Amino acid sequence: MLTVRDSKAQLAQQLLHDVFVLGDTAIVDRVVRPDSYIQHNPLAPDGADALKNFSGAMRQQFPQAAFEPRRIITDGDLVLLHSRYVMVPGTPGLAVFDLFRFQDGKIAEHWDVIQEVPATTASGNDMFATLSEPRTDAVGQRWFTAYHKELVTAFVDQLLVRKDLTAIDAYVGADYHEHSPNISDGAAGLKADLGSYFDKFPQSSVTPKRVIAEGDLVAVHSHYVDTPGERGRSVIDLFRVRDARIVEHWSSEQAVPETAANDNTMF
Repeated sequence: MLTVRDSKAQLAQQLLHDVFVLGDTAIVDRVVRPDSYIQHNPLAPDGADALKNFSGAMRQQFPQAAFEPRRIITDGDLVLLHSRYVMVPGTPGLAVFDLFRFQDGKIAEHWDVIQEVPATTASGNDMFATLSEPRTDAVGQRWFTAYHKELVTAFVDQLLVRKDLTAIDAYVGADYHEHSPNISDGAAGLKADLGSYFDKFPQSSVTPKRVIAEGDLVAVHSHYVDTPGERGRSVIDLFRVRDARIVEHWSSEQAVPETAANDNTMF
Protein backbone atom coordinates (compact mmCIF):
# COMPACT_ATOMS: atom_id res chain seq x y z
CA MET A 1 0.00 0.00 0.00
CA LEU A 2 1.33 3.47 -0.90
CA THR A 3 1.85 5.84 2.02
CA VAL A 4 0.87 9.51 1.70
CA ARG A 5 4.56 10.31 1.28
CA ASP A 6 4.98 7.78 -1.54
CA SER A 7 1.77 8.95 -3.22
CA LYS A 8 2.96 12.55 -3.39
CA ALA A 9 6.32 11.52 -4.82
CA GLN A 10 4.61 9.30 -7.40
CA LEU A 11 2.22 12.08 -8.46
CA ALA A 12 5.03 14.61 -8.89
CA GLN A 13 7.12 12.19 -10.93
CA GLN A 14 4.15 11.15 -13.07
CA LEU A 15 3.25 14.77 -13.79
CA LEU A 16 6.71 15.56 -15.15
CA HIS A 17 6.86 12.38 -17.21
CA ASP A 18 3.41 12.75 -18.73
CA VAL A 19 3.58 16.43 -19.68
CA PHE A 20 7.20 16.64 -20.87
CA VAL A 21 7.80 13.15 -22.29
CA LEU A 22 4.37 11.96 -23.39
CA GLY A 23 2.91 15.38 -24.12
CA ASP A 24 -0.20 14.33 -22.19
CA THR A 25 -1.55 17.31 -20.23
CA ALA A 26 -4.66 15.50 -18.96
CA ILE A 27 -2.79 14.69 -15.74
CA VAL A 28 -2.70 18.41 -14.90
CA ASP A 29 -6.44 18.37 -14.23
CA ARG A 30 -6.01 15.43 -11.87
CA VAL A 31 -3.03 16.50 -9.77
CA VAL A 32 -2.69 20.32 -9.98
CA ARG A 33 -4.91 22.79 -8.11
CA PRO A 34 -6.94 24.53 -10.84
CA ASP A 35 -7.61 27.73 -8.93
CA SER A 36 -4.34 28.64 -7.25
CA TYR A 37 -1.30 27.01 -8.87
CA ILE A 38 1.73 29.23 -8.16
CA GLN A 39 4.65 29.05 -10.59
CA HIS A 40 8.25 30.16 -9.88
CA ASN A 41 9.81 29.05 -13.17
CA PRO A 42 10.55 32.45 -14.77
CA LEU A 43 9.44 31.24 -18.21
CA ALA A 44 5.94 30.17 -17.17
CA PRO A 45 2.89 32.11 -15.90
CA ASP A 46 0.77 31.07 -12.94
CA GLY A 47 -2.16 28.69 -13.26
CA ALA A 48 -2.91 25.13 -14.30
CA ASP A 49 -3.92 26.15 -17.83
CA ALA A 50 -0.62 28.00 -18.25
CA LEU A 51 1.21 24.81 -17.22
CA LYS A 52 -0.62 22.92 -19.95
CA ASN A 53 0.27 25.54 -22.55
CA PHE A 54 3.89 25.76 -21.42
CA SER A 55 4.46 22.01 -21.39
CA GLY A 56 2.65 21.63 -24.72
CA ALA A 57 4.94 24.20 -26.32
CA MET A 58 7.99 22.44 -24.88
CA ARG A 59 6.76 19.11 -26.24
CA GLN A 60 6.31 20.60 -29.73
CA GLN A 61 9.81 22.08 -29.64
CA PHE A 62 11.45 18.95 -28.20
CA PRO A 63 9.36 15.95 -29.34
CA GLN A 64 12.03 13.40 -28.33
CA ALA A 65 12.64 14.73 -24.82
CA ALA A 66 13.58 12.17 -22.16
CA PHE A 67 13.16 12.45 -18.39
CA GLU A 68 15.22 10.40 -15.92
CA PRO A 69 14.46 10.98 -12.23
CA ARG A 70 17.43 10.06 -10.03
CA ARG A 71 16.43 11.09 -6.50
CA ILE A 72 13.14 11.97 -4.82
CA ILE A 73 12.75 13.52 -1.38
CA THR A 74 9.45 14.04 0.43
CA ASP A 75 9.30 16.37 3.43
CA GLY A 76 5.79 17.15 4.66
CA ASP A 77 3.97 18.94 1.84
CA LEU A 78 7.16 19.30 -0.25
CA VAL A 79 8.47 16.89 -2.88
CA LEU A 80 11.87 17.41 -4.52
CA LEU A 81 13.00 15.58 -7.65
CA HIS A 82 16.59 15.58 -8.91
CA SER A 83 16.45 14.56 -12.57
CA ARG A 84 18.23 14.51 -15.88
CA TYR A 85 16.32 15.91 -18.82
CA VAL A 86 17.63 15.27 -22.33
CA MET A 87 15.74 17.56 -24.67
CA VAL A 88 17.63 16.48 -27.82
CA PRO A 89 18.92 12.89 -28.11
CA GLY A 90 22.70 12.66 -28.03
CA THR A 91 23.23 15.84 -26.01
CA PRO A 92 24.43 15.95 -22.37
CA GLY A 93 21.08 17.31 -21.24
CA LEU A 94 20.04 19.29 -18.18
CA ALA A 95 20.49 18.76 -14.45
CA VAL A 96 17.15 19.81 -12.96
CA PHE A 97 15.70 20.11 -9.49
CA ASP A 98 11.88 20.37 -9.40
CA LEU A 99 10.30 21.29 -6.08
CA PHE A 100 6.55 20.91 -5.57
CA ARG A 101 4.34 21.99 -2.68
CA PHE A 102 1.15 20.02 -2.14
CA GLN A 103 -2.04 21.37 -0.64
CA ASP A 104 -5.09 19.21 0.05
CA GLY A 105 -3.60 16.38 -2.00
CA LYS A 106 -2.86 18.44 -5.12
CA ILE A 107 0.14 20.41 -6.35
CA ALA A 108 -0.20 24.07 -5.43
CA GLU A 109 3.28 25.51 -6.10
CA HIS A 110 6.41 24.77 -8.13
CA TRP A 111 10.02 25.94 -8.09
CA ASP A 112 12.83 24.64 -10.28
CA VAL A 113 16.53 25.11 -10.94
CA ILE A 114 17.88 24.13 -14.36
CA GLN A 115 21.54 23.83 -15.38
CA GLU A 116 23.10 22.56 -18.59
CA VAL A 117 25.27 19.50 -18.09
CA PRO A 118 28.85 20.37 -19.15
CA ALA A 119 31.10 18.11 -21.17
CA THR A 120 33.62 17.91 -18.30
CA THR A 121 33.67 18.69 -14.56
CA ALA A 122 36.39 19.89 -12.20
CA SER A 123 36.02 16.76 -10.07
CA GLY A 124 35.83 14.26 -12.92
CA ASN A 125 32.45 13.10 -11.52
CA ASP A 126 29.24 13.48 -13.47
CA MET A 127 26.32 15.49 -12.08
CA PHE A 128 24.10 12.50 -11.26
CA ALA A 129 25.99 9.42 -10.06
CA THR A 130 25.99 8.12 -6.50
CA LEU A 131 29.56 7.36 -5.43
CA SER A 132 29.28 7.13 -1.63
CA GLU A 133 28.33 3.82 -0.05
CA PRO A 134 25.82 2.30 -0.33
CA ARG A 135 25.74 3.24 -4.01
CA THR A 136 22.00 3.66 -4.36
CA ASP A 137 19.87 6.66 -5.36
CA ALA A 138 17.17 5.61 -2.90
CA VAL A 139 16.64 7.46 0.38
CA GLY A 140 18.11 5.69 3.41
CA GLN A 141 18.21 6.11 7.19
CA ARG A 142 14.83 7.84 7.44
CA TRP A 143 14.99 7.66 11.23
CA PHE A 144 17.83 10.24 11.11
CA THR A 145 15.92 12.79 9.00
CA ALA A 146 15.58 15.48 11.69
CA TYR A 147 19.19 15.12 12.82
CA HIS A 148 20.54 15.28 9.27
CA LYS A 149 18.39 18.34 8.52
CA GLU A 150 19.83 20.16 11.53
CA LEU A 151 23.38 19.10 10.62
CA VAL A 152 23.19 20.35 7.03
CA THR A 153 21.43 23.57 8.08
CA ALA A 154 24.26 24.30 10.52
CA PHE A 155 26.89 23.40 7.91
CA VAL A 156 25.41 25.71 5.27
CA ASP A 157 25.11 28.54 7.77
CA GLN A 158 28.72 28.23 8.91
CA LEU A 159 30.30 27.59 5.51
CA LEU A 160 28.22 29.48 2.96
CA VAL A 161 26.47 32.17 4.99
CA ARG A 162 29.30 33.03 7.42
CA LYS A 163 32.14 31.90 5.07
CA ASP A 164 33.91 29.87 7.73
CA LEU A 165 35.99 27.22 5.96
CA THR A 166 36.56 25.30 9.19
CA ALA A 167 33.00 23.99 8.71
CA ILE A 168 34.51 21.61 6.15
CA ASP A 169 36.76 20.07 8.81
CA ALA A 170 33.84 19.77 11.23
CA TYR A 171 31.16 18.38 8.92
CA VAL A 172 32.65 16.87 5.72
CA GLY A 173 33.84 13.28 5.53
CA ALA A 174 37.26 12.18 4.33
CA ASP A 175 35.60 10.25 1.48
CA TYR A 176 33.59 13.26 0.23
CA HIS A 177 32.40 13.10 -3.41
CA GLU A 178 31.64 16.28 -5.38
CA HIS A 179 29.23 16.55 -8.34
CA SER A 180 29.02 20.33 -8.76
CA PRO A 181 30.80 20.80 -12.10
CA ASN A 182 32.97 23.73 -10.96
CA ILE A 183 34.31 22.29 -7.69
CA SER A 184 37.15 19.81 -7.27
CA ASP A 185 36.65 16.45 -5.59
CA GLY A 186 37.25 15.71 -1.93
CA ALA A 187 37.20 17.84 1.20
CA ALA A 188 40.53 19.45 0.29
CA GLY A 189 39.25 20.39 -3.16
CA LEU A 190 36.09 21.87 -1.68
CA LYS A 191 38.07 23.97 0.80
CA ALA A 192 40.51 25.22 -1.84
CA ASP A 193 37.85 26.15 -4.40
CA LEU A 194 35.49 27.82 -1.91
CA GLY A 195 38.41 29.69 -0.38
CA SER A 196 39.29 31.05 -3.81
CA TYR A 197 35.65 32.01 -4.41
CA PHE A 198 35.41 33.87 -1.08
CA ASP A 199 38.64 35.71 -1.88
CA LYS A 200 37.39 36.69 -5.32
CA PHE A 201 33.94 37.76 -4.09
CA PRO A 202 34.41 39.02 -0.51
CA GLN A 203 30.93 40.60 -0.46
CA SER A 204 29.15 37.52 -1.78
CA SER A 205 26.07 36.30 0.06
CA VAL A 206 24.08 33.09 0.33
CA THR A 207 20.52 33.30 1.66
CA PRO A 208 18.87 29.91 2.34
CA LYS A 209 15.14 29.94 1.55
CA ARG A 210 14.02 26.40 2.40
CA VAL A 211 15.45 23.06 3.52
CA ILE A 212 13.97 19.75 2.39
CA ALA A 213 15.11 16.51 4.01
CA GLU A 214 14.35 12.82 4.00
CA GLY A 215 16.64 10.24 5.50
CA ASP A 216 20.25 10.70 4.41
CA LEU A 217 19.42 13.34 1.76
CA VAL A 218 19.07 17.04 2.57
CA ALA A 219 18.49 19.79 -0.01
CA VAL A 220 18.86 23.54 0.54
CA HIS A 221 17.31 26.05 -1.87
CA SER A 222 19.22 29.34 -1.67
CA HIS A 223 19.78 32.70 -3.32
CA TYR A 224 23.46 33.18 -4.20
CA VAL A 225 24.73 36.68 -5.01
CA ASP A 226 28.38 37.22 -5.95
CA THR A 227 28.33 41.02 -5.78
CA PRO A 228 25.78 43.23 -3.99
CA GLY A 229 23.21 44.66 -6.38
CA GLU A 230 23.33 41.73 -8.79
CA ARG A 231 20.27 39.52 -9.36
CA GLY A 232 22.30 36.46 -8.48
CA ARG A 233 21.47 32.78 -8.91
CA SER A 234 18.88 30.32 -7.69
CA VAL A 235 20.76 27.27 -6.39
CA ILE A 236 19.71 23.93 -4.96
CA ASP A 237 22.43 22.06 -3.07
CA LEU A 238 21.74 18.41 -2.28
CA PHE A 239 23.82 16.71 0.40
CA ARG A 240 24.12 13.08 1.50
CA VAL A 241 24.91 12.44 5.16
CA ARG A 242 26.40 9.23 6.55
CA ASP A 243 27.71 8.63 10.08
CA ALA A 244 27.25 12.32 10.99
CA ARG A 245 29.40 13.46 8.05
CA ILE A 246 28.54 14.95 4.67
CA VAL A 247 29.83 12.46 2.12
CA GLU A 248 28.37 13.66 -1.20
CA HIS A 249 27.03 16.80 -2.87
CA TRP A 250 25.06 17.52 -6.02
CA SER A 251 23.80 20.92 -7.18
CA SER A 252 22.24 22.95 -9.96
CA GLU A 253 22.26 26.71 -10.39
CA GLN A 254 20.37 29.11 -12.63
CA ALA A 255 20.80 32.84 -13.14
CA VAL A 256 17.89 34.97 -11.98
CA PRO A 257 16.59 36.73 -15.13
CA GLU A 258 15.78 40.40 -15.41
CA THR A 259 12.15 39.70 -16.28
CA ALA A 260 9.82 36.74 -15.74
CA ALA A 261 6.44 35.47 -16.90
CA ASN A 262 5.16 35.59 -13.32
CA ASP A 263 5.63 37.93 -10.33
CA ASN A 264 6.63 35.29 -7.79
CA THR A 265 10.46 35.38 -8.08
CA MET A 266 12.44 32.14 -8.24
CA PHE A 267 12.33 31.82 -4.45
